[in-house]
Amino acid sequence: MTTEGSVATNGPRAAIAYSNGTGSIELHLTISDPDLYAELSKRDEPERSEFAVASMKIGVIAFRQAQGQVDASQIRDAGERVIMDMSSALEKHQHSVIEQVGGCIKEYFDPNSGLFTQRVRGLLGQNDETGELERVIRGQIEGDGSLLAKTLAAHVGNESPLMRILDPDATGGLITKMTQSTEATLSEQREKILGEFSLDNGESALNRLVSELRKNHGDVGKALEERIDAVVGEFSLDKDDSALSRLMNRVEGAQRQISSQFSLDEEGSALARMRKELLEVIERDHKSNSEFQLEVIKALTQMSARKQESQRGTQHGLVFEDAVFNFVNERQPEGDTATRTGNTTGRIRNNKKGDCVIKLGPEQAAPGAQIVVEAKEDQSYTLQKALAEIEEARKNRDSSIGVFVFSKRTAPKDVLDPLTRYGDDVVAIWDAEDPATDAYLGAALSIAKALCIRGATGNGGLELDIEALDKAVREIERQAGGLEEITKSAEAIDGHVSRILDRARIMRNGLNRQVSVLDEKVGGLKALVNSLE
Repeated sequence: MTTEGSVATNGPRAAIAYSNGTGSIELHLTISDPDLYAELSKRDEPERSEFAVASMKIGVIAFRQAQGQVDASQIRDAGERVIMDMSSALEKHQHSVIEQVGGCIKEYFDPNSGLFTQRVRGLLGQNDETGELERVIRGQIEGDGSLLAKTLAAHVGNESPLMRILDPDATGGLITKMTQSTEATLSEQREKILGEFSLDNGESALNRLVSELRKNHGDVGKALEERIDAVVGEFSLDKDDSALSRLMNRVEGAQRQISSQFSLDEEGSALARMRKELLEVIERDHKSNSEFQLEVIKALTQMSARKQESQRGTQHGLVFEDAVFNFVNERQPEGDTATRTGNTTGRIRNNKKGDCVIKLGPEQAAPGAQIVVEAKEDQSYTLQKALAEIEEARKNRDSSIGVFVFSKRTAPKDVLDPLTRYGDDVVAIWDAEDPATDAYLGAALSIAKALCIRGATGNGGLELDIEALDKAVREIERQAGGLEEITKSAEAIDGHVSRILDRARIMRNGLNRQVSVLDEKVGGLKALVNSLE
């Protein structure tokens, strides 16, 4: 390969001649690109031409490689188009096959117009029409001239061989032969039986019996008399070896043995052994009961000491708050939540008033309404101080209704009733260890929820329900006060305790009924509010 070429150094034009032995191409180039011009200007001939040819060769090779990538991309695109066309054709073919198979199946098995259905209907018949199968069967079994009738007539008809044998009037028939044979056999047996009971026949059974009786009559009488004397002797107490004497001796021995088993004088008797075992069991039980009583007294003493210590300490108030929160949390229906907030500050800066917050759920008539609960077991709290603190707690916890719970041990003397409402606040007295006071705290929570609902709904269109709700609240307060008064009287009076406690039980039931009425009215308000929305 030879290369000839020149590039003008004083201008942008260049001439290059290229030959590979089979042909040559002469190029006249005008170099205007600054980079190419700069590179070519650095070299003199013939290095400049070789450099230009090498650069063109590198460019051609790069173009070829790029063209190869383009071809691969075109091939890939063409392959994808072929696959898509093939998928479309296969899908059309599938639909076509499904339609053809469905049409074929429908042609034969369509319940209304299918060939198989029509053929079955033709065989079985339809709409009181006789089918081919029925006509064929009837032709075989129906009518006197049918094949079945002819077959039965040939085998069991009047002219059949079987009926001729069974005909009672036929001389040589089966019934006639059986009758004659039976009559002959019975006649023969009758003659034999009469012969055995005839006295004219010396060898008859009756004659032999009479002879034996006459012969043995004397022996039988004598043997019977001897047997009777022997039996009478066995029932005589004069004979020591008689059966009755032996029986009496055995009865007396058994009686003596039984009496000895039930006597405490006998060391080895059953009653003495049982008495000894019972005394041992009683002694063990007495010892076990004594040990158990000592353990119970010890445990009660320790519990009493711990209880007194906790009451004297500052932690007892926290224990009461925990008990109130647990009670409130357990009484919440699905959707309502109770949250412990005594350890966190509220809306007021550095203020932790409000031990617990109840938030009504979305299913309630006042969704999102909040009730704050404050629990105190502190003798320094008066009613006025409690009302001021619950009001502050409502503001601090952003609640519309407040519930203040006094401990029964430290409740102030100016709180006479165990359940009282003061506007938007409810005051209750509760004892965590007395289940009878659960009704007060439960009623206080129900009253608070009812007040939330009343505040959320207003009085428009709900006057009757609000009146019933207020009436239930007042009745709860009245019943709670009477119940507390009766309970105190029952504790102070020794006589007539049962009657007083029964009265307290009746009033407690009345209190629970009013709480149920309150809950029912709250539910009615919720349903009414939902319908108005």
